[in-house]
Amino acid sequence: MSARTKLILLACFSILCAAPLYLSPYHMTLLLPAIAYSIILLGFNLLFGYTGLLSFGHALFVAIGAYTVAILTSRLGIKNMEIIFLYAIIASAVIAVPVGLICVRHVRIFFGMLTLAFGMLFHSILFKFYDLSGGDSGIPVVRPFLLGQDLSSMDKTSFLVGPFFYYSIIILILLGTLMWRIVNSPMGMHFRAIRDNPRKAEYLGIQVHRFRLIAFVISAIYASIGGALLVVPVGLADPELAYWTHSGNIVFMTILGGFNNFLGPIVGAFAFIGLKDQLVGLTQYWRFALGVVLVLLVLLLPNGIMGLLQTRKRTVSQEKVQ
Repeated sequence: MSARTKLILLACFSILCAAPLYLSPYHMTLLLPAIAYSIILLGFNLLFGYTGLLSFGHALFVAIGAYTVAILTSRLGIKNMEIIFLYAIIASAVIAVPVGLICVRHVRIFFGMLTLAFGMLFHSILFKFYDLSGGDSGIPVVRPFLLGQDLSSMDKTSFLVGPFFYYSIIILILLGTLMWRIVNSPMGMHFRAIRDNPRKAEYLGIQVHRFRLIAFVISAIYASIGGALLVVPVGLADPELAYWTHSGNIVFMTILGGFNNFLGPIVGAFAFIGLKDQLVGLTQYWRFALGVVLVLLVLLLPNGIMGLLQTRKRTVSQEKVQ
């Protein structure tokens, strides 16, 4: 990462940290899901952008993280957020390993359909088994402790735009740094080799199925952590978190930001939340409008927002040279 890129990232995070000073509480609450989805998409892009496996059922693991928070806080009385993260990581890994062992033996549309099938199966379980998941009513989320601190005396808005907002940013920075280390490590090179030419990678001695499974489990863990953060502002974990349309939104955000760039998923998360908010306020047919945006995106900007910025940067550099 160049010094210029580091400075740009530092400036962006500084602006984000200062958001409570210039944004209304409503717009601050929009930043919270954007941060949570940024974490989810960092993991998803390891699977999609770096390993070449497109999942249509990734919302399954988002729901696991969300229901972990709900069950632990409201039914078991465990409110420490760090402990909840640990349980979410374990739960997602336990489910991701057997599901991944089945799915990673297939590629392209077969992998996508298998993940979609598992996602819909999990959604059906959440929807039908009322004693386990609360059925279509879901499970309420009790406000968790942050770093061991009980902040129940604060009103909800102050809690979300204050301590929880900065807590989420810290988690994003930590997990973003970890993901950067992963994708730029020898393991990350293995992932890219498998994406570009799995047969050649296998000839070179890379255990293709093993590394696909590793990418699948890591992406599931990131999704569960993001899901845990996503559900706190909402206050309810419901089966729709595991529905296939939610998985579609995850794919949409990744393409919107640009899956060929490390920062693309983060940009896509913030862009999608902002775009959806504007469209919902403008028209009741906002889903149709999002569909049009997706079609135009695939046709005109296949590399997403970050791809457009990189192309613009190269064009400016060439003009300066000339």
